[in-house]
Amino acid sequence: MDEWIKAVRSAMAQQRVTQAQLAERIGKTQGAIAHWLNGRREPGLADINAMLSALGIEALSIQQPPQRHQNVELALQPSRSLRDYPVISWVIAGQRAESPENFSRQAPEEWLPSTENAGQDGYWLVVKGPSMTAPGSPSFPEGTRILVRPEGFDLVSGKFYVAKHRDGETTFKQYIYDGGREYLVPLNKEFKQVEMDDNWDVIGRVIDMKAPKGVL
Repeated sequence: MDEWIKAVRSAMAQQRVTQAQLAERIGKTQGAIAHWLNGRREPGLADINAMLSALGIEALSIQQPPQRHQNVELALQPSRSLRDYPVISWVIAGQRAESPENFSRQAPEEWLPSTENAGQDGYWLVVKGPSMTAPGSPSFPEGTRILVRPEGFDLVSGKFYVAKHRDGETTFKQYIYDGGREYLVPLNKEFKQVEMDDNWDVIGRVIDMKAPKGVL
């Protein structure tokens, strides 16, 4: 975990400052604060120091990572080792996202391998319902296993994510950023897209899948 996140969380706990209160102090949304403190998005140096200043902490001298040249691509490794990740329920995934520090691991009944790196706390979910089933590709019919990386991911329009609503609903959709607005979009056209607001929190990026048996 980044040192500034530890410092901000510690100060918030000591001063009993909520995410909403901190957001109001620096002119940001509570959703943005939640993303930053959970490592799901990376704030700029100015935003980091704004949070520190609002909590009475001395500003840090943090070097921004160098920008990669757009015309340069990383070479793929010839092979990657398999790693097993647990298959958990949607309820447990939501609980983990709500309170990762207090998340108690339960012995999963099923583990599945992947060559993708989902991080230390990666997990598989089983797709429910037909909202992500499409006639073409990609398609995630009911029963598909999806591998979720819950930390250290970027939000990229067109990619697939797991999101949690404040009322407890956890869903799997395609993330679309269009005209300054964010949407959760089903692949099945019979279902409606949802415009995201501060009540939504993206809790993981889908980086691998295993189709149900009998489905190609």
